[in-house]
Amino acid sequence: MKPAFSTVGVPDWTLPRIAQRAKAWGFLGVELRSFGFGSRPIACDPALTAPAKARALFSRAGVSIVSIATSIRFDRPVTPPVLGHLLDTRRDVREAHGAVDLAISLECPFIRVFGFEIEGNETRTSAVARIVDRLRQAADHCDKSGVRLMLENGGSFATAADLADLLDRVNSPLVGAAYSVGVGRAAGENPADAVNVLGDRLVCVKIQDFKRGVPCALGDGDLHARDSVASLARAGYDGWLVHEFDRLWFKDAPDAEATLARSVRTLFEWIGALGQHAPAHAATACPH
Repeated sequence: MKPAFSTVGVPDWTLPRIAQRAKAWGFLGVELRSFGFGSRPIACDPALTAPAKARALFSRAGVSIVSIATSIRFDRPVTPPVLGHLLDTRRDVREAHGAVDLAISLECPFIRVFGFEIEGNETRTSAVARIVDRLRQAADHCDKSGVRLMLENGGSFATAADLADLLDRVNSPLVGAAYSVGVGRAAGENPADAVNVLGDRLVCVKIQDFKRGVPCALGDGDLHARDSVASLARAGYDGWLVHEFDRLWFKDAPDAEATLARSVRTLFEWIGALGQHAPAHAATACPH
């Protein structure tokens, strides 16, 4: 498995600092959280930096840009016009196209997107058909670009089986799967089962840990993170393992610097204990 972390844990950091710390800690990759062009909720949003500069920062550090993690979802309902105004039902597709263009400029292989929620009295059949149609439209923009969409479980599509159903219906090599272990476990699913269900369409696994409802370093919380990593290894998963330390959403979360350094040390210990190779430049001490 290839350890990486999401910048959702360091929303106030700059990209140069992230690249430098990722290298020092021994992470092999970084997932860049983005809210799109023109938004400014986080300092490290790749949409706010010249692509050539961002590429150079991570290239010099020897750290891969694993993906751009967006909030794009394809569940927006189709409703009748209100007071003569047509609703913009293609906004999510256009946002996905913009994210793909950003990924192309960053030479980043994946864009994280969601299906997400079936609300009200709508049938699952109707919602799935709409989501699949929009996923196809978004995926078409990836053609011959070197970029793929990465559909993550969540909302009404919490399990690997839910993801697999959407992927089967889209039926495109341009759409793969990202699997959040925490979301899957909350739905009663074992990570090994997710690997088996998704097969080679699984390109990224997300792992978190929480202690009494607050994000923490891997192994310090209540989510059985070590068991999850072991389960993934037994199932033969060897792709990206992205640690999401959700400090962006939890202002009382502990310091990111110490937490992420501790998480990567723990992660390499677990991977080594499982007989998998740990990179030679893995962090050995908590930097200050």
